[in-house]
Amino acid sequence: MPVNKEERAKHEQQRASLPEVHASVDTASRKGFWKKLLSFMGPAYLVSVGYMDPGNWATDIAGGSQFGYSLIWVLLMSNIMALLLQSLSARLGLVRRLDLAQASRENFPPVVNFSLYLLAEIAIAACDLAEVLGMAIGLQLLFHIPLLWGVCISVLDTFLLIFLMNYGIRRMEAFIISLVAIIGVSFFVEMLFAGPDMGELVKGFVPYFQGPEALYIAIGIIGATVMPHNLYLHSSLVQTRKFDRAEPEIRKAIKFNILDSTIALNLAFFVNSAILVLAASAFYTNGLFEVHEIQDAYHFLEPMLGTVWAPILFAVALIAAGQSSTVTGTLAGQIIMEGYLNLRLQPWIRRLITRMLAIIPAFLAIWYMGEAGTGQLLVLSQVILSLQLGFAVIPLIHFVSDREKMGVFTITLPVRIAAWLCATVIVGLNMRLVWQQLVEWIKTSENPLWIELTVIPVVLAAALLLIYITFVPFIRRRKRKAYEPHGTELVLPGGHHGFKRIAVAVDFSATDGNTVQAALLQGHSQTTFALIHVLETPGAFVMGHEIHDLESESDRNRLKAYASQLQESGHKVETYLGFGSPKKEIPRLSKEFGADLLVLGAHGHSGLKDLLLGTTVDAVRHRVKIPVFIVK
Repeated sequence: MPVNKEERAKHEQQRASLPEVHASVDTASRKGFWKKLLSFMGPAYLVSVGYMDPGNWATDIAGGSQFGYSLIWVLLMSNIMALLLQSLSARLGLVRRLDLAQASRENFPPVVNFSLYLLAEIAIAACDLAEVLGMAIGLQLLFHIPLLWGVCISVLDTFLLIFLMNYGIRRMEAFIISLVAIIGVSFFVEMLFAGPDMGELVKGFVPYFQGPEALYIAIGIIGATVMPHNLYLHSSLVQTRKFDRAEPEIRKAIKFNILDSTIALNLAFFVNSAILVLAASAFYTNGLFEVHEIQDAYHFLEPMLGTVWAPILFAVALIAAGQSSTVTGTLAGQIIMEGYLNLRLQPWIRRLITRMLAIIPAFLAIWYMGEAGTGQLLVLSQVILSLQLGFAVIPLIHFVSDREKMGVFTITLPVRIAAWLCATVIVGLNMRLVWQQLVEWIKTSENPLWIELTVIPVVLAAALLLIYITFVPFIRRRKRKAYEPHGTELVLPGGHHGFKRIAVAVDFSATDGNTVQAALLQGHSQTTFALIHVLETPGAFVMGHEIHDLESESDRNRLKAYASQLQESGHKVETYLGFGSPKKEIPRLSKEFGADLLVLGAHGHSGLKDLLLGTTVDAVRHRVKIPVFIVK
């Protein structure tokens, strides 16, 4: 498809791009409030599934069975914090068209960014651990499959996201919403079965802790509710919507996304509250204070509630929660890797890495601790998520408070105060938990020196990193070059003689100079050249030519820059931008152009790099019926 020749504003080219995850859904053609709202609805539901995943179940069940209704206020506080932080994440993506990982890469030095990347990957692994265990437990409860087998089976759903993305973002959103509906309906029925004490339930909204154990569960609830990976995910997903970049339209987009988030997160709040209330009604009021395992909750539900449907609905909802969460968790892992490292692996490799990081510790924990330890492992995974929160929340607040970058969309002072209050609560609770744990370990350890030499340095390093990302942006704003996915375009050489219509594949790397020079040498004064580049982001795979993010704009501009150089040398040039797999798009566009020669640049990697990054040259050679000139 020929690239639109109309010049775009220069500052748009300089701004950081969005190299992943989804393409755009056209909202401009929708008229009227409700139609416009429906066109924007979707991203928050993909985000909301992270707020009702199996890790939430573990903390909610533990909290309800051990402390009754008294921790409902923690769920409410967590939901309010989540709504505020997710709205800031959406604002970052809508205004700057950067996800949180990309914005961090643009603003922090490499060492800090790599540290933040490692912490984000730990959070993703902890999140996926909960999904793996939840899926395995659900399969075990319904079909009596051993837990270790269920963990191994969960490898297969790694590719569910790839399958869904082939059908487009809207269908994937519909799939997720249907799973969320299953969870919501299941727990609504469970609530009817349980018949909670409404008077005690209302008292649960009054804040108080019943000792340090309640604090541990509360921090797990916060980590399970305000998940750090959701902040990365939401800032990317909102960019799937295409709208006019004028100030009034951006304001409308922010408003509609806040409404979307409010509806979706309140549904998640209902589900989490229902789980905690169910545990309190069925277990706490009957003296079962130590129901920490999801499996125990399943087995106790039928005798406590008096119906065989209670445990069945519980297990079905658990599988739905695991499946929906694994889709968004693996997508968040891809966003984090590409945003922080600008590293694009093949989608199945990226998702397999994410899943294996969760499966290996889950498998080992079950192998050594037995199935009885899964509940503790789930709660621990959510506490780890909470410990990572500050490293995602604090940079986010800085980015949306930056008047130079956000302009008129900078958050107001009251919102800023509320955001910093949330960050203070999160970090303060985590600091208290870490201090309590360190003191306990040192007191109970036979050789505390090992803890002092291993754990304490890690804690101090994390504290220094937290101090840096909190205070350095206040002291000075680093003037860093805007994030560019490919670097700058090269000066291309001239050439002469040969074929009449030559297609040239370019990828904005150092090989382009040799590739184009070789192509020009095969032509003559009447030759027409086609510069082909394929956008390989997940969004390009989903939406194809409908994608409208910064990377697609950036690539169009680079193609135009290449074409301008060649046209100034007297060459006839057309530009073509493909979307998705280069193995399919390069042959298709070459045929569309009517090429009688295709010139490709070879990167020269093989073996492991071929496996990780994929091969293009061999696949393209077998798909075209014209000569292929491979340039090394």
